[in-house]
Amino acid sequence: METVKANSAFLCNFEVMQILQQLKDNTQKKHKREGSLATVTYETVRYLQETECKNQSAAGIQKCLEALKAFKLTKVEKLMMINSPPRTELDIQLMVEESEERLTEDEVKRIIEIMKECLPE
Repeated sequence: METVKANSAFLCNFEVMQILQQLKDNTQKKHKREGSLATVTYETVRYLQETECKNQSAAGIQKCLEALKAFKLTKVEKLMMINSPPRTELDIQLMVEESEERLTEDEVKRIIEIMKECLPE
């Protein structure tokens, strides 16, 4: 397989988990795939089911991304926030480059509120 366009799209953990669960279900219905692929798929799904994405929904993620359009965040910063929703100001400082210069205190608080509304714990 050849990568035609690297980084043309990013997948959040929720999307990866859905794809792998479908792959896992399809391989169980048909015939057994190579052992290593089945093992990697199983282990990855098991890991993802222990992260924040187990409680997320496509609608919640879409609602969150719509609300985050009001802030000047990069795609990667939004992806990090979806994968590991910030619950404190420190979390946002770690995710957003130069957050003190790019975001006001009110904006930081609003982002935390958005995350709590759209992607509850």
